Amino acid sequence: MSKGCPIIFRQVDSTISKISAIFVSTGVITYLITMQKFILIFLILDFMVRLSKYKRFSPIFRTSSFIKVFLNLPTHLEDAGAKRLAAIFGLIFTVGILVSGFLGLQYSVWIIAFIFLLCVALDVFLDYCIACVFYSFFKRMYPKGFN
Repeated sequence: MSKGCPIIFRQVDSTISKISAIFVSTGVITYLITMQKFILIFLILDFMVRLSKYKRFSPIFRTSSFIKVFLNLPTHLEDAGAKRLAAIFGLIFTVGILVSGFLGLQYSVWIIAFIFLLCVALDVFLDYCIACVFYSFFKRMYPKGFN
């Protein structure tokens, strides 16, 4: 988490978040191979559940939690603000891919998916959150909008 991340003073397990990000990436890659829109619809619905107060009902969250326990992976607590912001960005990217797919804009589908997968890879493998960079930038540009 960078110093520009939003803070909400609630902790989440970043290990579960990273496993979830891998599942979402796998879903996006599967969509790119098959072009089956129901995959993206599932991901969008799951993002919406995870962003609500009913995260425990999310299939991806539940599966990620199970894998973490099954593989006995360590717990890494992190402020939930950064992970929530990343999930909002993930939802926006996934909706963008789906809308582009419905409109038949294949180049847009591939470009949005590439940027999304790059952002996920940076977060999962390097702990570098692009969403936090954008948040920090907009907070400096429009400070009154973030009070």
